[in-house]
Amino acid sequence: MAKRHEAKINENEQRIRDGMKITSANGIFSSFVYSSIVICGREKLGKKVPAVSNADGKIFLNKDIYLSSKQWAYAIAHCILHNCFGHYDAEKVPGYMTEGADGKKKKVVSFNKKIWNIACDIYVDKFLNDIKLGEPLSTSTVTSLPQGMLDDELKIYDFLIRENWDENNQAFGVGAPDMMDMSGLDKPLVYEGKDLWGNEKHNEFASRFACSIVNSVSQAISDAADRQRVAATKGELAAEWFINSFPLLGAIAASFKIIEDIEICHADDIKIAAVDAWNGEIYLNPSVRLSTLELRFVLAHEFLHAALMHHRRCEGRDPYLWNIATDYVINGWLVEMKIGTLPENALYDSELKGMSAEEIYDRIIEDIRTFQKQLTFRGYGLGDILRNPLDGRKRINGVGAGVSLDEFYRNALAQGLEYEEMRGRGLIPAGLVEEIRALAIPPIPWDVKLAEWFDAHIRPIEKYRSYAHPSRRQSSTPDIPRPRSVYRESDLKSRTFGVVIDTSGSMSTSEIGKALGAIASYSAAKDVAAARVIFCDADAYDAGYMSPEEIAGRVKVIGRGGTRLQPAISLLQRAKDFPKDGPILIITDGEIEDHLDIKNEHAYLLPVGCRLPFKARGEVFYFD
Repeated sequence: MAKRHEAKINENEQRIRDGMKITSANGIFSSFVYSSIVICGREKLGKKVPAVSNADGKIFLNKDIYLSSKQWAYAIAHCILHNCFGHYDAEKVPGYMTEGADGKKKKVVSFNKKIWNIACDIYVDKFLNDIKLGEPLSTSTVTSLPQGMLDDELKIYDFLIRENWDENNQAFGVGAPDMMDMSGLDKPLVYEGKDLWGNEKHNEFASRFACSIVNSVSQAISDAADRQRVAATKGELAAEWFINSFPLLGAIAASFKIIEDIEICHADDIKIAAVDAWNGEIYLNPSVRLSTLELRFVLAHEFLHAALMHHRRCEGRDPYLWNIATDYVINGWLVEMKIGTLPENALYDSELKGMSAEEIYDRIIEDIRTFQKQLTFRGYGLGDILRNPLDGRKRINGVGAGVSLDEFYRNALAQGLEYEEMRGRGLIPAGLVEEIRALAIPPIPWDVKLAEWFDAHIRPIEKYRSYAHPSRRQSSTPDIPRPRSVYRESDLKSRTFGVVIDTSGSMSTSEIGKALGAIASYSAAKDVAAARVIFCDADAYDAGYMSPEEIAGRVKVIGRGGTRLQPAISLLQRAKDFPKDGPILIITDGEIEDHLDIKNEHAYLLPVGCRLPFKARGEVFYFD
């Protein structure tokens, strides 16, 4: 009997299969991969298109195009998400509302298919970038786009229309660079009537996707956190509820270790609970009798302290009073969301609803006596946010190498919010949603903000044509002199700024050096010939005008006594050789007098964790 020959699989088709394995290994996509994919060749997709998503859920992959396994995984997940996010649904695509003959409002679909495809690609790219699945096919990245509009396809679509985006620039997709990767947008899907079981017809891909997310939160994240599925204590049982039933905090709950040790609680004066966000630990006092719902409330409270990074956002405020302010905000949100039951004597005031922690803190410091001995979950006069890691090491479960704690908390909350929105709960307070969205946007580096401030207050220098030193570099007519571009000397002289440096003993030389380095770099890059530098502790020491090179490399710091900045500022404002409208940058740690009289435009540069003793009129930048 002749041997049966198995069909040979070429190298690229094997990479496709490896990509399918990578995608299906992620619990979110496992139920979609093998039921949706059709592997075909160039005869169907052409020579340039790697993958195409179809409105019926089919995904066509081109085995004649070379991609790595990770890129195929990305392409597969990308196509799956088009269906799961409802990008083909008439309810989702752009359009407008009109009133029919029966008086009912009806949506009329009206949109540019190619631009909508690009908007959906960007939204999907952002999602895959957040969960770090696969490898994009293009070097284009969503981080180059305005982050504030990436949370909604319609916002992205409107942005692309406003910017007159080239509809053939499909760089964010998985088709050809100039071709759509979505097939079926000619007739957006409308779900009407009932199915065979009598249920209203709906997007089944979206429903399955929501279910797979809920299921995978418990399984995949718990495995990553190396937790036992069977909870042994009341605290662990309460944490399991978040993993299984509340995706917003599911990832955070799966990554935290619940420690119920009476000895530790007695040693650290923990009456009910406290959180160590650095090490991913929550301490619960097992001797305190709380109901299941009260315990659920307490855990949600501590999870939110960590996830919203209240341990990092204190920024020079009184840590205990900041803790009180954040407690009022969090408890208000949890009461509004009906997560558990508010324990007796917990901090809650309905009049503070809608206020941020910063606003509540400002109110507290106006009446410190009233708030000085408030009861947190740790106890009277003690904050339940433990301030620093015990040994300086990051030990939180589930945080891999190369992922910072800030990034972990941001991604966990942002993805949790997306899961909640997919479930359509609609119970997340607007203030909490706003904070999560704000945290999800990477902060602008302090030196970039400082450069923007300089740009706003130091006018661009303009060149003009002059025959004083003619140019003869044009090879075609070397005998004809040409005017050259030069700067006006008066413009160069007026292009300067003042720097007041706090050289008191409380400012370290490394802090001063870092700030001066940024100033020198800006000056050199923007043709600022010299800056007026004044050192200041108890007295002012005028160093005169210094070039960027002198500021960066040869500054001799004078002083190191106490701190009074007003003499330095007054000296600079009275100086005849300093422009009347020249901007002033003040480098200090905030340990200065309670009032400064500054007439010129100005800004403050402080180390992270420091605060000014007064409300600043100029901008304040924090460097680390």
